[in-house]
Amino acid sequence: MRTTWGTLAVASGLVLAGCGSGDGATTASAETSAAEQVRTVEHAAGTTEVTGTPERVVVLDTGELDAVLALGVTPVGAVRTGVSDELPAYIEDAGVDPAAIENVGTIAEPALEEIAALEPDLILSNSVRHADIYDRLSAIAPTVFAEAIGETWEDNLRLAGEALGRTDEAEQLLTEYEARAAEVGALYGDPAATEVSMVRFLDGSAVRLYGEGSFIGDVLGDVGFARPEVQRTTETFVEVSPELIGQADGDLVFSASYGDEGRTAAGQITSGGLWQGLSAVQQGRAFEVSDDRWFLAIGPLGAGLVLDDLEGFAQQLPG
Repeated sequence: MRTTWGTLAVASGLVLAGCGSGDGATTASAETSAAEQVRTVEHAAGTTEVTGTPERVVVLDTGELDAVLALGVTPVGAVRTGVSDELPAYIEDAGVDPAAIENVGTIAEPALEEIAALEPDLILSNSVRHADIYDRLSAIAPTVFAEAIGETWEDNLRLAGEALGRTDEAEQLLTEYEARAAEVGALYGDPAATEVSMVRFLDGSAVRLYGEGSFIGDVLGDVGFARPEVQRTTETFVEVSPELIGQADGDLVFSASYGDEGRTAAGQITSGGLWQGLSAVQQGRAFEVSDDRWFLAIGPLGAGLVLDDLEGFAQQLPG
């Protein structure tokens, strides 16, 4: 069975977390020193002092969940998306047991009492989602906020690494990712000559075409792909009506569906004549992808799983 990059990212985090074991006295001394160390972490909401190596971490968005798992830390609590009570399925693809992670509300409404009951020693989130409750979170435990989400996932990983005391591990993950992205790009010959369109169905009223200023846009750019004109934007996405789905065409088209409404909309739109008329569809160069892996992940595990998928699709393209 092929070992995926996403699985390797988790394994790498676990190995790095365990590095340094050796002589018992030396190890004990090092662990005591690490436990007493206080770091001042600068972040989007100010500065936070973090003591030692946090072990009881709570994460309040999918990007932070992805980052800590990749760094070898299983959080004690995490929010759910609100569309589902389950954690994104991709974390199981990456070898993580979701049963070990307590439910602490939704991204839109974190359950502060449940977070406090877990007695965390670190809370990770971002200003996009939770700027209005930063002070309340900080009263529970040291809290570190990323400034943005999406295309900033690499900087967010570095910030999580700093907060967790795992900066070297974060840099190693990014180095491995960049090398892997180049390898996958080579499977497509000259990826810069291939315009890749990224489509997401949420409901029947509009379709999102994801731009360069998104997580998935950043990953596609790292592989070396070009983008269709309408998606060459620093915005996360542009919305078009189902009647304008022709703007979703490209040399390659990848589409995903968010939740039950998204799946219903996808079924209706992709069975219609406008979608079936896309050149990528007619040439067998349109593929459905996992929304969990391509859109909810927003971190190194998700990026690695996207690369794994792209490797597989390269083998499926018509000659």
